[in-house]
Amino acid sequence: MKDTLLISNVRIINPDGQPFKGDVYMEDGKIIQIGQCLSRKAVQRIDGQNHDWLLLPGYIDMHIHGSAGHDTMDASQLALHEIAQSLVQEGVTGFLATTMTQTIAKIESALVNVAQFEQQEGEAVLLGIHVEGPFVSKIRAGAQPEEYMISPTIEQFANWQKMSCYRIKQITVAPEIEGGFTFLEALKNFNVIPSIGHSDATIEEVHQAVSLGISQATHLYNQMRPFHHRDPGVVGGVLLEDNIKVELIVDCVHSHPQAVKLAYRTKGAKGIILITDAMRAKGLQYGEYDLGGQTVYVSEKGAHLANGALAGSVLTMEQAVKNMKAITNCSLQEIVAMSSTNAAEQLQLPMKGRIEEGFDADFVLLDQQLNVQKTICRGKVVFEKS
Repeated sequence: MKDTLLISNVRIINPDGQPFKGDVYMEDGKIIQIGQCLSRKAVQRIDGQNHDWLLLPGYIDMHIHGSAGHDTMDASQLALHEIAQSLVQEGVTGFLATTMTQTIAKIESALVNVAQFEQQEGEAVLLGIHVEGPFVSKIRAGAQPEEYMISPTIEQFANWQKMSCYRIKQITVAPEIEGGFTFLEALKNFNVIPSIGHSDATIEEVHQAVSLGISQATHLYNQMRPFHHRDPGVVGGVLLEDNIKVELIVDCVHSHPQAVKLAYRTKGAKGIILITDAMRAKGLQYGEYDLGGQTVYVSEKGAHLANGALAGSVLTMEQAVKNMKAITNCSLQEIVAMSSTNAAEQLQLPMKGRIEEGFDADFVLLDQQLNVQKTICRGKVVFEKS
């Protein structure tokens, strides 16, 4: 018997076109039919008639280290499952498990662990790995431990890809460090997103990096050479380069609301990818936590190291979406682009990021205040707000 689900009387939102009230019928994790007053028989039904719900493509978080007390660098199957289970509560249906600068042995343990991961029901889909560090600048270290930073080589990366069963989808690089540009040139032969981050590059070096394939910027504004009118730096470069999509942590800690608005006005919704950059403390109480062997102090002011450096966030994608809407007054279509479609396009996932027939049945059902009511992953309800 096929696994079927019918969602009725909801406002369907895509990154383009006008929202419309309708129904979505799905079988075995795929969208089969979209219309109005569908009379399809289904094992499970969700009727939004009395709720005025919004149906959006499921959120995709391309940059998340951990959640619910666990971290990708824990290199345990339990950690990955607990992270994947926790993310559906915030509307996330897909994510990249993100590593950080550490010893080669610890990074490789994390990569092998992801390679062995077997997806289970009730979880956001682990779409691959984002390698953040160790090929980054000590000048812009942030919470990345300087002592483990190294120059990139394509031989090292090729070995990592093999160890991960080719699950590395994104790598953050500071192109100006020794071997950086040679590395980017060689990286063209791999199906990976090169992202500039933790970088002290000049704007000229940014332009050179873009010519060599850089197509994304890791957590805009944070740990990158700032803008100055005589030295536009990485910030100026990535804001002006049309071919670069920028990750944005909209928690009002990593970036001032007016800086968020500047990015929105400069890049437009098509150039922004909402991320959380969350660490293991997400969803837990304030206190002390570990990040790559470093103590992180989490309070209402965010997550910081003892020296005051920001150390990831405890932001949820649900709150990131709410904040982005409140700060910019963007449209719901633009929210879809920034929370799902752009990430799907960058990751070359042609069946995700939109609500169309034939696409994957990954959705987040929201109320009018953008609170997550239900999360549907691969055609199954994996979270319902109590």
